[in-house]
Amino acid sequence: MSASIFERELKGILNGDEKMVHKVSKTSPPDVRTATEKILEKPFIVIRAAGSFGVDLVAIRGDFSFPIEVKASSYKTIRFSESSGRASKQAEELMTECRRASVFPVYAFRLKGVRGDDAWRIFTVDMSDEEVEGIARMVYNILPKVHITKAGNIALKFEEGMPLHKFIDYLC
Repeated sequence: MSASIFERELKGILNGDEKMVHKVSKTSPPDVRTATEKILEKPFIVIRAAGSFGVDLVAIRGDFSFPIEVKASSYKTIRFSESSGRASKQAEELMTECRRASVFPVYAFRLKGVRGDDAWRIFTVDMSDEEVEGIARMVYNILPKVHITKAGNIALKFEEGMPLHKFIDYLC
């Protein structure tokens, strides 16, 4: 499956698309389903980006907006190594742009082969207190930060991320 399938899935969830939200939460425990379905009452406008500097989606709502980089893997860790080049360069460019705009990037990690909202984990990067302002700072503070390897590269470890339903619950 291409990454665009997962981008569309996350876009549908955050957009509050009833069919998509019910599809990903139908087999979830009642508390997880209830948290996920909160997005139906307070959805975002989600725009698919045109591949610029590592942003796949942008979620916009009156109280809070954020750029999203979607990653998918059948492995529980995604590494952005120097040797991979493109992913590391995109991450650097995204951080530069986010710092300029006083926003933080969201990394959404979709574990392939898993069904439901538990297939998604949410992360952000470590930034200084001066770099994130307002309501965004409160959201930033609750999100787990990406893992940084000994070589200084980003790694997304699925079990360290925030489940999507908890992120939605907090935002709504």
